[in-house]
Amino acid sequence: MKKALKLSIIIFLGLFIVNCSDEEVKNDLVFKEYKPGDKIILNSVNGGSKTLIRKENGFIIEGEEDKVVMFDFFGTFCAPCKEEALDLSKLWRDNTEHFTILGLSHFENVSNETVKKFADDYGAYYFLSNESANDRIIAQILHDIDYQNMEQLPFKVVLKKGKYQELSDYWNENKKTKFYLGKVPIKLIQEDLERIYKD
Repeated sequence: MKKALKLSIIIFLGLFIVNCSDEEVKNDLVFKEYKPGDKIILNSVNGGSKTLIRKENGFIIEGEEDKVVMFDFFGTFCAPCKEEALDLSKLWRDNTEHFTILGLSHFENVSNETVKKFADDYGAYYFLSNESANDRIIAQILHDIDYQNMEQLPFKVVLKKGKYQELSDYWNENKKTKFYLGKVPIKLIQEDLERIYKD
């Protein structure tokens, strides 16, 4: 009888623990959506801060509402992110009047010093955020564009006046998409930007 009682208690506790961890996993997988008007302050490891404002289906930057915004999801461990960082800095400098880049660290939990070292080592002198809010912002963006595939880095979206823009799909010539996946030629991004500025 005692063995049966002990076994019942062990099974009950095991089920309780499993249910708790299942609930924790579910909570981790479901993100809290931003509401229109919500503001998110991001600080850059390169200095300065920007305030994102949630629009109906996208984001704008407070005080830079007329600029085209590129969100670049990157990781300090990511080889293609390292390879394109200097080119992205040049793209930003060449287009700074109409355009800005917000780099959001993703898939890692590293210090600001690590991200700053990434910036210094690879020439990433645009806005780089290493905030805890990055993952929620990224989840919101992926939800906004209905991205259903596996996340990979680097990953970019471009918005104009809070709306996601159609971009050239480097991997499927002549098709349009809402994102750049992987390292794509800066020339292609520049061509898309020229079109977006005119629209």
